[in-house]
Amino acid sequence: MQFPAQERFAAGAQFIAGRLTQGTSGATHAVIDPATGTEAYTYELAGTDDVDAAVAAAREAFPGWSGATPGERSDALHRFAAVLADHADELARAESLQCGKPLKLTREFDVPGTIDNTAFFAGAARHLQGQSAGEYSGDHTSYVRREPIGVVGSIAPWNYPLQMAAWKILPAIAAGNTIVLKPAELTPLTSLLFAEAATEAGIPDGVVNIVTGAGRVAGEHLVGHPDVAMTSFTGSTAVGKRVAEIATATVKRLHLELGGKAPFVVFDDADVEAAANGAVAGALINTGQDCTAATRAYVQRPLYEEFVERTAALMETVRLGDPFAPGTDLGPLISHAQRDRVAAFVDRARSYARVVTGGDVPGGDLAKGAYYLPTLVVDAPQGSEIVQSEIFGPVLVVLPFETDEEGIRLANDTPYGLAASAWSRDVYRANRATREIKAGCVWINDHIPIISEMPHGGYKQSGFGKDMSAYSFEEYTQIKHVMFDNTAVIRKNWHRTVFGDR
Repeated sequence: MQFPAQERFAAGAQFIAGRLTQGTSGATHAVIDPATGTEAYTYELAGTDDVDAAVAAAREAFPGWSGATPGERSDALHRFAAVLADHADELARAESLQCGKPLKLTREFDVPGTIDNTAFFAGAARHLQGQSAGEYSGDHTSYVRREPIGVVGSIAPWNYPLQMAAWKILPAIAAGNTIVLKPAELTPLTSLLFAEAATEAGIPDGVVNIVTGAGRVAGEHLVGHPDVAMTSFTGSTAVGKRVAEIATATVKRLHLELGGKAPFVVFDDADVEAAANGAVAGALINTGQDCTAATRAYVQRPLYEEFVERTAALMETVRLGDPFAPGTDLGPLISHAQRDRVAAFVDRARSYARVVTGGDVPGGDLAKGAYYLPTLVVDAPQGSEIVQSEIFGPVLVVLPFETDEEGIRLANDTPYGLAASAWSRDVYRANRATREIKAGCVWINDHIPIISEMPHGGYKQSGFGKDMSAYSFEEYTQIKHVMFDNTAVIRKNWHRTVFGDR
């Protein structure tokens, strides 16, 4: 049974101060099921008044929530994780409907990962520690307080709506902040379910708010709002630059997780079968709509031909189909526009590269949806568009290299630095790759797995700051130095620099 979006969110796609409401922009938007091209949910977009109301609700809730003890916030988040577990099937079906993800992906990856992330931050909320107290000057005792920032205004993308809502909301509220999240207009359903679950768990009204509106209206107003103390954005590098420009005007704390073009480096001592399996899974997860997806495979010359042959054969076994059907491996892209964008990249590449497999829209019933065949491209120059640009689709480009130095140089030859992987049986070779590849995450003999305990974030034009893990608290807290005089002396020695003598 599909998720009944229109019935479930008949009250509207805004969640402000603990309840669903309609938007006030006067503009409507349709959530399209990308597997069929049919409307799944129509709602009124948020306008600037809705953003103002959500920020006001978050601001009103901040004193009480920030004043709660770490244990109280932790208990609320533990209840939150339990509520999410109770609604796991509903969350999975809503995510599959709006994104076109196969149910096995939402049930085995998106939803369990979100529940685990919530449970992690429930524990982490009790460990917001500063530096130990000490007498660093000799005459004073100093210590560090870690305090919440205030109202956070976050913007999440459409590729992992549920997980991105969790990555934005959980560290913010675990640290004592309140938040207004703007999900992508294409995919608001699971963000709304997530916020409702927070309320069901007893998290106070106004701590978590959702405004679903257009980026140029609701998004820019949220980022520029004077009562928003911090902005966290996940999305393209181009839009991230615009977010940074707006945030700078009010000197906001800024966290950006932007685009990627992850290299997949296969050295000549690697297990080629393992590498080929890893490349197909790493390139095609979420139909390739993943900033960390394997997009550029560099394979040392002795293994190159075998790797290409085996990867192409594996790609051809991947089953496209109805996201709700048990045998489906790969769903559609998020929209027909995105499918056409991906197809255009591949079609332009035919003039300078070779498509080994895929490179087309499937026929039959799948042609109604935003499907695109898993695609393998070879013989592309390093500087070409298909190698350098983020495609965000089920496309893997494979290039050869000769020496280890060349492989690492090619891996780093991109403006991005979000994720990468290296494949080798040699621990020294692998360790060198982890040191020299410039990316926020480097996997060895695997590609894609993430865990709540470890940080996620990039180098270079992939942004700055971390999601997940205790490191994310560096984004969502501010550090205060407190210093006590221990001498009770009226005139301190340093006063002579202003008046009098020793």
